[in-house]
Amino acid sequence: MRVLLSTYGSRGDVEPLVGFAAALRALGAEVRVCAPPDEDFARRLAGAGVELVPVGPSARALTEAAPAPSSLPQRAAQLIAAQFAVVTAAAEGCDVLVATGMTPTVAGALSVAEKLGVRSVVVTFQKVVLPSPHHAPLAYPGRPFPPGVTDHRLLWELDAESVNALFGAALNTNRVANGLAPVDDVRGFVLKDRPWLATDRVLDPWVPTPDLDVVQTGAWITPDERPLPKDLEAFLAAGEPPVHVGFGSMPMRAAADVARVAIEAVRAQGRRVVVQQGWADLSAVDDAGDCFTVGEVNHQALFPRVAAVVHHGGQGTTTTAARAGVPQVVVPQAADQPYWAGRVAELGVGVAHDGPVPTSESLSAALRTALAPKVRERAAAVAATIRTDGAESAAKLLLDTVGRSAVRGGAPRFPLYRRPPTFPAAESREGRGPAVTSA
Repeated sequence: MRVLLSTYGSRGDVEPLVGFAAALRALGAEVRVCAPPDEDFARRLAGAGVELVPVGPSARALTEAAPAPSSLPQRAAQLIAAQFAVVTAAAEGCDVLVATGMTPTVAGALSVAEKLGVRSVVVTFQKVVLPSPHHAPLAYPGRPFPPGVTDHRLLWELDAESVNALFGAALNTNRVANGLAPVDDVRGFVLKDRPWLATDRVLDPWVPTPDLDVVQTGAWITPDERPLPKDLEAFLAAGEPPVHVGFGSMPMRAAADVARVAIEAVRAQGRRVVVQQGWADLSAVDDAGDCFTVGEVNHQALFPRVAAVVHHGGQGTTTTAARAGVPQVVVPQAADQPYWAGRVAELGVGVAHDGPVPTSESLSAALRTALAPKVRERAAAVAATIRTDGAESAAKLLLDTVGRSAVRGGAPRFPLYRRPPTFPAAESREGRGPAVTSA
């Protein structure tokens, strides 16, 4: 079987596909991934032996651009056009397309699958983008919900209107140009009637609803065997477990001095600190020996050896920290991150910081709570419930759903991919969708 995985977004939209692709390959499938051309994405996929087909501009460049919300429809149009060009070529010869990422790019990828007559599956990495009477949707930038409206069903109706207003014209312009009929319900077209939810059932429990048949596969965790850098190993061995501070793919524009704030807060608790650079380019504020700065690093190896993890609340980081049994302090910045912060607090495995801009005092207080013995005990208990076979389960489900006739058979391999003409870079990626997450 030949499988194309399509995504566009931040690290949290790409990292789960690494584990899923590896699981598919272990079952004999051929896999390639359409994703942003960022070097760290290409490196992670190459490490799993998976071909990256670059689509669109750099996700990091778009994230850091911070354009006005009013430009979202224009940017979505550029990204959808890129999907039609790149995914059409990459999907040649494939048996199934698995789409995730931002709503407009998922809509574009699914339209390509429809045009080619290829089966498709939609995956999300958090339940809060799935319509349900049990929770409210996320508001799009520049389109807040009316004050005082709390009825979930009404809010989801308003959400559908926002999706159509923001992405409908761009999607249908490209669909008609490619011989496809326009759609009048973009969100319904994207989610279809049986979306997959690739999250842990303890961290992100889905409550069944008659309106949507959701398949929860478990989180797609990528086994990471990379050793920690020798200098980091030496730092860890030189004292008590430090606190890890990192905000993944978040540029942390609202909290420009967050490195200093975090280091001061950790020191106030008498702890050492490991600062991860991430897309915010964090670094130590002085040359004191209690602070260590690191770039790309294996969280699965590092987190079990720290006292707590301070992060932004991406699904991937939240799951990895929960699996490590380490207390968390979540400083949510955008999209689904407040939801994950709330889940950390509800489960008793950490603290949800109040707002995206911490002070030394507020973060120190959150750390004081998170470092209490009862929180670590609770984190250890929850860690024992986190399943790690989500990617394998999803890979088996995909092969069973689509059919195993093409696996390990005599079918031809993927044809050689030829890069289509490039498109102008869009300004930013501020479109939320089935999997707007960050690891």
